[in-house]
Amino acid sequence: MSEKSAPEIRFKGYTDAWERRKLSEMSNSFEYGLNASATFFDGVNKYIRITDIDDENRLFNQSNLTSPNADFSNIDNYLMKKDDILFARTGASVGKTYRYQDSDGKVYFAGFLIRARIKENFDSEFVFQNTLTSRYDNFIKVTSQRSGQPGVNAQEYASFESSVPIIEEQMHIGKFFKQLDDTITLHQRKLDKLKQLKQGYLKQIFEQKLRFSDFTNEWKQNKLSNLMIFSNGINAPKENYGKGRKMISVMDILAKEPFIYEKIRNSVEVEDKIEQKSKVENGDLVFVRSSEIAEEVGWAKAYLQDEYALYSGFSIRGKKKNNYDAYFIELSLNSVNRKQIESKAGGSTRFNVSQEILNNIVVTMPILDEQIKISNFFKQLSSSMFLHQEKIEKLMKLKKSYLQKMFI
Repeated sequence: MSEKSAPEIRFKGYTDAWERRKLSEMSNSFEYGLNASATFFDGVNKYIRITDIDDENRLFNQSNLTSPNADFSNIDNYLMKKDDILFARTGASVGKTYRYQDSDGKVYFAGFLIRARIKENFDSEFVFQNTLTSRYDNFIKVTSQRSGQPGVNAQEYASFESSVPIIEEQMHIGKFFKQLDDTITLHQRKLDKLKQLKQGYLKQIFEQKLRFSDFTNEWKQNKLSNLMIFSNGINAPKENYGKGRKMISVMDILAKEPFIYEKIRNSVEVEDKIEQKSKVENGDLVFVRSSEIAEEVGWAKAYLQDEYALYSGFSIRGKKKNNYDAYFIELSLNSVNRKQIESKAGGSTRFNVSQEILNNIVVTMPILDEQIKISNFFKQLSSSMFLHQEKIEKLMKLKKSYLQKMFI
């Protein structure tokens, strides 16, 4: 099959055929990074290592800056310049790339990275976005295979071949994807701020350092056994799954979004007698009963849907028997009560909580009206977070589609 000479989608006004170019033809040089350890950040000289490149947005993560432990009088060759692109050369992150921007400041690059200095007659952003395509991924998968850990050297990176249009079209495409990346980053930053805000409020409100002005009553301790009755989930024959009523699994409990009946992943068909005693109804909570990860075991989620669901064998249901706000209990259990739950969870390679452990978990709670007020406050905050998360996912999906259709 002959190679395509143009992508599926192009900006208006461009009709020339794209030409095959090796990365070596688009770069002035390929150089290995500085072999120096990282030390405390001196306030000016930044040091970028593979782990400082964000896996998702490929930006320089500057939350934990370091400086190279080196004599700065003779390491100018390792300074990044505008339009330089870094390539990770070894390990699990091999193939990961980063494009330098002036706003990143004075940056030296470390030894497990390779720098390509892009020629002026090629658009660096276009070249960088090319490293996010499935063609590049395939190149890395094939080229990085080693007897030890995966790796790609400078000579191999130089051989990466892609199709390239004239410089004006490159710039048009590069600018388009840069704007898309900037929009995703903007939403991500807003989401990160909301997450920090939520953590701060959770700590202050559940430690009663911050309260709504209408409430002064003392919060009281309550065992979960006074609030709900626990029971384990359904273990049905495999032929019963994929049909019948929606069944909550561990994945649904750990998902960021709240339960929505129609979006519950699995379903199961069981006898009416089992279905009747396995209902998860509005106000109940469902817990992760067993997990290989300590941070997941005992994780709780309130069920706030009108239509009842069922629940799987790796989970435990807390059936409501007293008056409480279910989302308030979820927030309490997953924040201030987490250490209490994790410390009681047994296991070495797999962690488990039992009904007995959950029965003895103690939560501190205010009167119902204050629970509802707190619950509504956090629901509003979570709703804003969810909107940003949803927007990010849609934009990333859109970008993936454009990468497939605007590159060859």
